[in-house]
Amino acid sequence: MSAPSQARHIVNFITGNANKLGEVKAILEPAIQVENQALDLLEIQGTLEEVTLDKCRRAADLVQGPVLVEDTCLCFNALKGLPGPYIKWFMNSLGHEGLNNLLAAYEDKSAKAVCTFGYSAGPGHEPILFQGITDGKIVPPRGPPNFGWDAIFEYEGQTYAEMDKAEKNKISHRAKALAKLQEWFAKEMTA
Repeated sequence: MSAPSQARHIVNFITGNANKLGEVKAILEPAIQVENQALDLLEIQGTLEEVTLDKCRRAADLVQGPVLVEDTCLCFNALKGLPGPYIKWFMNSLGHEGLNNLLAAYEDKSAKAVCTFGYSAGPGHEPILFQGITDGKIVPPRGPPNFGWDAIFEYEGQTYAEMDKAEKNKISHRAKALAKLQEWFAKEMTA
């Protein structure tokens, strides 16, 4: 007779970004099973928290079930937090060099990488937010340029792009936010 399988949470991570999906699966599984659905969701303008809450509500309504969404921002301290939640559009328009050029007139190259996950149990359930922050600085691109702004965000001497994936998945803003999500799910399992 086989042992009964331990109940575990399943999340439907709403993203079309294969790199994000890979990182989330690497960090959460096997404790939390990650399924994926790519939805084209309208993103409102606002704070990172407002954007994530709205995105989570919209996704839960579309999926008609539990969802996990994520929004990431890169905040340049010299620019009082910009590009912030609009980093995707800044990155697409300016690229690595252009992002560096935004700070050319400033001595302060410090930045914060912020990741906010929103989880909703489904339509009508208020999303719960889990946020992780990693302090670093903006540098000329180093490492493979294949995952957003990883090549220009330096943490303790290495850009995210230069790091081994397993190492990055231990210290990143995304890892910190997901650790909070895991802790919350663990409490839910024992409640």
